[in-house]
Amino acid sequence: MSSSRGIDADRVVADLRELAARTSDESGAQRLAWTDTWLDARAFLRELLAELDIEAELDEAGNLWARLEGEDPGADALVLGSHTDSVPDGGWLDGALGVMAAVEVFRAHRGEAPPRSLVLVDWADEEGARFGLSLFGSSAFAGTLDASAAAGLRDAEGRQMREVLASHGVDIDAASRCGARREGLGSYLELHIEQGPVLEAEGVAVAAVAGCQGIERHRFSFRGQAAHAGTTPMAMRRDAGLAAAALTTAIAELPADHGGVATTGELRLEPGISTAVAGVAHLACDLRNPDAGKLEAMLERAQALARECSEAHGCELSAEKIFSIAPTTFDTNLVAAATEAARTETGASFEITSGALHDAASVSRVMPAAMMFCPSRRGISHAKEEDTALADLRLAIECFGTLAREVVTG
Repeated sequence: MSSSRGIDADRVVADLRELAARTSDESGAQRLAWTDTWLDARAFLRELLAELDIEAELDEAGNLWARLEGEDPGADALVLGSHTDSVPDGGWLDGALGVMAAVEVFRAHRGEAPPRSLVLVDWADEEGARFGLSLFGSSAFAGTLDASAAAGLRDAEGRQMREVLASHGVDIDAASRCGARREGLGSYLELHIEQGPVLEAEGVAVAAVAGCQGIERHRFSFRGQAAHAGTTPMAMRRDAGLAAAALTTAIAELPADHGGVATTGELRLEPGISTAVAGVAHLACDLRNPDAGKLEAMLERAQALARECSEAHGCELSAEKIFSIAPTTFDTNLVAAATEAARTETGASFEITSGALHDAASVSRVMPAAMMFCPSRRGISHAKEEDTALADLRLAIECFGTLAREVVTG
């Protein structure tokens, strides 16, 4: 599909399919941040930009930037972007759609300078899939990254975040210096799939995003006593696994009182064998709510439940904060512009608050920001089955191009 504004949606879809071919296997996308496959994804992005005679560069946090100069060098630039990293066994669209759509906006201005400069950014490690810390690059840019806390986080193989990032040329202590790039940037737009079932259920092809839920992500560690599974009487056990299991079910009930959602998606037991009582259990919980007060209440209740479960099973408790972000409301003018762009291209308008977290939530702390969503089939994301109907993808890319053009000329 080629529009009068120079946006070729089919070309974007082709780029996305080529990216998937290069960085996926039979289990799904494998663009885990700080891995060779993620670097392959970025190499492909550099290829596409090189076709426009644009060279990309890395900042101190590992974010990848490119710039198309505008007619007025003194005007604040419009930033377009998302992320190319994925969760393990992820989907072909998550994050990548926004990056490739931004490339297409650059292409639409080929041969002509936009009224003001356009900037593309591929944020580093949006997913947080390896260390549990989401929005690494964009939070460094926004000045909200706690580098000292992040440095000691470990991946599933026990490698520290500081060590892994250093192998990619990123000094985590200096990552926030990338915030100096905020100078001369005026606003930020991001296109993404919804990753949930709402838009498909409502029959909506493109929606403006009003904001993102807040998140509290914490790890609770229970220390009991490892013991033989056959010789230790049930009444004499200090089973850390049972303490974690009890907390898992209790946390799942939090939304009944507070709204939002609560997830315990990570559990590690030590020694982790079927013939031994677990001496140590590490349980991570992810709490989300669009209301800051209710989110705080959820966290306080989760912490109290952790203490209760620990005491009930004779364990010692420790807790670690992994990540948190307050509920986000996007810029009202940009949200209105996104709503109008959707109406222009589809004849309908719809606003939604994102249940998933996005880099725009970080960026909105330091500049006006907004997003657009397109539907996810059956609401599935972070899985190889992730998909969006081709007609909806085309409309979303067209709408995003319309929005970018309106903002850059406004």
